[in-house]
Amino acid sequence: MAALSYTDAVNEALQRLGGVGFEHGPSLVNHAPMAAEALARTGYADVVPAWVDRNLRTREYHDRPERRWRLSPHDRADWEGALGDFGRVADWTDMFRRELDDAPWTEVLARWWPRLLPGLSGALTHGVIRTAHAVRALTLVRGDNRLQLDELSQGLGYWSARYSALAPRGDTAAGTDDGAEPDGDAVRALDRLVADASGVYAGTRLRNPIGPLHAITAPAAVRLVCEHLPRDQHRPSYLAALECSRWIRSWSGPADPSENARDEPPSGPELLATAVELGDEHAIKLAEVALRHDALAPDPRYAAAAHTANRAIRRFLR
Repeated sequence: MAALSYTDAVNEALQRLGGVGFEHGPSLVNHAPMAAEALARTGYADVVPAWVDRNLRTREYHDRPERRWRLSPHDRADWEGALGDFGRVADWTDMFRRELDDAPWTEVLARWWPRLLPGLSGALTHGVIRTAHAVRALTLVRGDNRLQLDELSQGLGYWSARYSALAPRGDTAAGTDDGAEPDGDAVRALDRLVADASGVYAGTRLRNPIGPLHAITAPAAVRLVCEHLPRDQHRPSYLAALECSRWIRSWSGPADPSENARDEPPSGPELLATAVELGDEHAIKLAEVALRHDALAPDPRYAAAAHTANRAIRRFLR
């Protein structure tokens, strides 16, 4: 049997996952579309069908809420009143599907991104992460992209329905020394943020390895989308990602070099293979981020974070 292409693997996964609930268990998030796309992107397209099989078999996803009322994208009071209301997630996804039918996806993204950015932290940033994987799929898929457009509507809709703004913090407010490049290159600042968060994650003894790793994957998702946003949206995106990453990092205790920080991490491909063998969606997505960012600018902190996650998640899943 011929090897699956990226397009075939992602399309099959999205077809099978269409209509599956956004969450499972005690407010845990459906990562399946994100992890399937990450597997396909990193050369594991052939693994995707079996991974989706296992995911659907082992997760009891909640039914999606039914549509209530039609949301108007042109009535600010209407859609603002529905932000953060998960009971209206179907209204949100329906609205975004109509938006994407009527305009290029890049135009819809640029219009709604600054509206949703203040609520980046909702559902532990999974709305923006799912959106980012959908955006990448739209840039890579060949041929018919209707499944990817629908997935983008799911990501944006979930983000909207779980929208949650953080309370302002003085150390991350605009106008402070936020670490952005002197020349205004916020994308490079996002790269540094991902590297710094990776170093912190690898150098902290973790009680639970899952939550804190979103301090890495959230800014990595924002960075991925920035490539497709107007330049004037880059700096606000960086500032929101910085605030959110610091918020997540604040949950962990003080830095305490872990056993992983003293080890020489395996190579990137080995780290990814271990994550795939574990089958855990967080391990897979973090390994993909580590490879992607190390390819942009090599830094040992990426591998250290992925190695820390693989070892900690293996223990956590026992």
